[in-house]
Amino acid sequence: MGSMSPVHWLILAVVLLVVFGGGGKISGLMGDFAKGIKSFKKNMADDESMSAPEAGQAPGHISPPNQNPGYNQTTTSETHRNQA
Repeated sequence: MGSMSPVHWLILAVVLLVVFGGGGKISGLMGDFAKGIKSFKKNMADDESMSAPEAGQAPGHISPPNQNPGYNQTTTSETHRNQA
């Protein structure tokens, strides 16, 4: 009977937080926590809307990069073969 149960430690921790931390600090901390969760959910919703597949493409399909008609995409080995 000499040891404290986890419930006793929890109650003691809450009392110490209120006495030494003050009630305003806890509510401010919880407000900041709520703002962080809201921001996270908003960014997750934005991320999902950005990753929506275009019409006519299968999910997981990666479209090719935009091709510039004036740009020749030859590798250095192809250039050396063409010069020889």
